[in-house]
Amino acid sequence: MIPALKYLFLAMLLAPGLLGAQMSEGPFPQLIIRGVTLINGNGAPPMGPVDIVVEQNRIVQVAVVGYPGVAIDDSKRPSLKEGGRELDCEGMYLLPGFVDMHGHIGGDAQGADPDYVFRLWMAHGITTVREPSGRGVDTTLDLKRKSASNEIIAPRILAYTGFGQTSSGFNPLNDMPITNPAQAREWVRANAAKGADGIKFFGARPEIMKAALDENRKLGLRSACHHAQLSVARWNVLHSARAGLTSMEHWYGLPEALFNDRTVQDYPLDYNYQNEQHRFEEAGKLWQQAAKPYSDHWNAVMDELLALDFTIDPTFNIYEASRDLHRARRAEWHETYTLPSLWEFYQPSKISHGSYWHDWGTEQEVAWKENFRLWMTFVNEYKNRGGRVTAGSDSGFIFQLYGFAYIRELELLREAGFHPLEVIRSATLNGAEALGMADKIGTVAVGKYADFVIVAENPLKNLKVLYGTGAIRLTDENKVVRTDGIKYTVKDGIIYDARELLRDVKRRVDEAKQQSGYQLRQPGWAEGE
Repeated sequence: MIPALKYLFLAMLLAPGLLGAQMSEGPFPQLIIRGVTLINGNGAPPMGPVDIVVEQNRIVQVAVVGYPGVAIDDSKRPSLKEGGRELDCEGMYLLPGFVDMHGHIGGDAQGADPDYVFRLWMAHGITTVREPSGRGVDTTLDLKRKSASNEIIAPRILAYTGFGQTSSGFNPLNDMPITNPAQAREWVRANAAKGADGIKFFGARPEIMKAALDENRKLGLRSACHHAQLSVARWNVLHSARAGLTSMEHWYGLPEALFNDRTVQDYPLDYNYQNEQHRFEEAGKLWQQAAKPYSDHWNAVMDELLALDFTIDPTFNIYEASRDLHRARRAEWHETYTLPSLWEFYQPSKISHGSYWHDWGTEQEVAWKENFRLWMTFVNEYKNRGGRVTAGSDSGFIFQLYGFAYIRELELLREAGFHPLEVIRSATLNGAEALGMADKIGTVAVGKYADFVIVAENPLKNLKVLYGTGAIRLTDENKVVRTDGIKYTVKDGIIYDARELLRDVKRRVDEAKQQSGYQLRQPGWAEGE
């Protein structure tokens, strides 16, 4: 297709009248974002004002156009070409598009369809998502194709197939369909041939893990692993990293690598993995069984992971309800943006994953607070010694909502000890490096894709301004106000209005509630209480 016609076609496809009230605009032959202060995810301090020029989804110029407090000389600004679009963002802040390293594209059990999830992600500046297994590789690859061609409103998608997963989906608790190393290698080759970007492991017998990781590495693909308790006794994070795993998810497998005086977690003798209360309650005691921070063994494990250029994707937020259940349940966005089906999925249940509220109290939360302290100590020191730490959300479980939970993850990295600039680097450049895409995304530089987050206020001073519900403050006039959250998300040179995306999500949630007369209630309260 002739380039000019291509842009006209896409602009018509994504026109406000077709997609709703001003949700998106573009792409354009040329886009100039004027007057922003740049927070470039490489750790550099903010600088501005700058004009950023994009042509055909590539950054072609980052021009310094003035100085703080001094009027910009328009004669020195990049010129707008015919058919181009200017976006006046003077006084605003621009960051590279965020990378969610652990994003599930909804789920049938949650009743969360991809469009709902995608809008929440894009409204929070997430322009690239690594999906670590989900509805099935064929579905994910189809959504990946549609996103790449901008047929749908969606972040860029990287498909990490669950090890052993078929087109019909995969349940890691069932027996693996792969029973020997030869089958493991065959499956890895087939997964690569299908077009997947990598593999998500949950663990397997050592000889199978070794074969699968070796074959995946030979093919040049990357990998992630949630070291589930069913296999971690014989295969922890160190085993995976030595065999070629490129990133670990959550924290399972890391305390086990740090054991000094045991080889298995100190399970109560009546423990049952299928009992979610057992699983999460005992997990909250796991870090206390590991080597003490800065001890010889603790340092040795860290040093080896650093030498292997290993990536840690902690997903702090998905476990936060364990240390403060009331806070997670009462997050202010649930009433407006959480689907009734998703809220029901979160409730106490003996069959829903993560619904471990059978008997959750102060003692469990205190244990988890200590768990977080020790876990965050390791992650922060790993960063301090040059290790790569990324930002992932794992939403759709445990009261964590897509998009909102990602911003909460950034706050938790800050709590762990990261400087706000280090937080942004984890959310941008580190994610790009972990995906092997640092030449395309992760910083704002000439030649890279036009993926940006534009926010009216400085997020380094308060990360809460990135939430869709904004930050709250009291004005000099004694009036309570909210910030607007992210104003624009730009992906592939297309401008998305974050507020309009959220309005569309609210409309969908309202319709779902109206259809069933649903009212969101806290568990245990009857109607009228």
